[in-house]
Amino acid sequence: MKQYNVAIIGATGMVGQRFSLLLAEHPWFRVAALAASPSSAGKKYKDAVGKRWAMTSPIPEKLADMIVYDAEADLQKIKEKVDFVFCAVNMKKEEIKALEERYAKAEIPVISNNSAHRATPDVPMIIPEINPDHAKIIDAQKKRLGTKRGFIAVKSNCSLQSYVPALHPLMKYGVKAAAVTTYQAISGAGKTFETMPEILDNVIPYIGGEEEKSEREPLKIWGHIENGAIVNASAPVITAQCLRVPVSDGHTAAVFVSFENKPSKEEILKAWAEFSGEPQALKLPSAPAQFIHYFEEDNRPQAKLDRNLENGMAVSVGRLRDDILFDYKFVCLSHNTLRGAAGGAVLMAELLAAKGYFG
Repeated sequence: MKQYNVAIIGATGMVGQRFSLLLAEHPWFRVAALAASPSSAGKKYKDAVGKRWAMTSPIPEKLADMIVYDAEADLQKIKEKVDFVFCAVNMKKEEIKALEERYAKAEIPVISNNSAHRATPDVPMIIPEINPDHAKIIDAQKKRLGTKRGFIAVKSNCSLQSYVPALHPLMKYGVKAAAVTTYQAISGAGKTFETMPEILDNVIPYIGGEEEKSEREPLKIWGHIENGAIVNASAPVITAQCLRVPVSDGHTAAVFVSFENKPSKEEILKAWAEFSGEPQALKLPSAPAQFIHYFEEDNRPQAKLDRNLENGMAVSVGRLRDDILFDYKFVCLSHNTLRGAAGGAVLMAELLAAKGYFG
């Protein structure tokens, strides 16, 4: 596989830090530039991050002394160094949207962890095992932008990275409705226990905008391409409630689901065990060998549901059982800054690289 030079835009934030760890020794991608806000520009990466480093592993040595660019002012300097960028900036939505389009129009492909372009009809929002075919919309997006190689591809919200993969293999049975409650770690807000002391001994029952994303984004993922746009699926109906809980990493979801053609429990377990996609077929570097792991343990499911399965890139599911209102209910867990954020974006980039989208 060809080696690509990449930049991390928003390198000092929590997701940017996770990108730095994932990419420091990546076999296909080499970090050639780091960028952040003007306040970090001109500093060594280790100094720009300083005490805000939130990862358990130290700053990668090969990145520590790199000089941080200004994400906006130094675009042309970054362009000279890279084949594409990973974007995880902390700005207002409209500012992010404008910044990412500016990079794309400068012929720099953007792999984004941000939400700004998730609703843009010709921007693919890819979970690589589920909708890799949505990459085809990139040609229509390039036509709109007037670019030859510049485009934007986005990762979905981290809250749905546990339950959408668990529901997807069951779509063949006609999933018609799902009720989901997510219990989301503080790292999803870019926080640690030191920077969010109010979460200790507490549950916050509201995360702004999260429920709408959790209900709508799956319909784009399950949608289809038509006339140069991704048309959202009309089903299933999803209702979500999202809570912030005192957990460092990992989003848990309690899922209740109804079917047009109710499968047996054995059929569901078989569908989960056998589910794989293009990342597994292509043996992409970040792809988990087995995407969904089921654990049967009614007494203490937390003892086996594991956010770190397969380097944090797999989903663990447990407690599948009948429900008196829906057909079934179960719980699932994924690592929100790995599969849900930076890791999911890296896997998407690997998929696009394998398909030749970076030239």
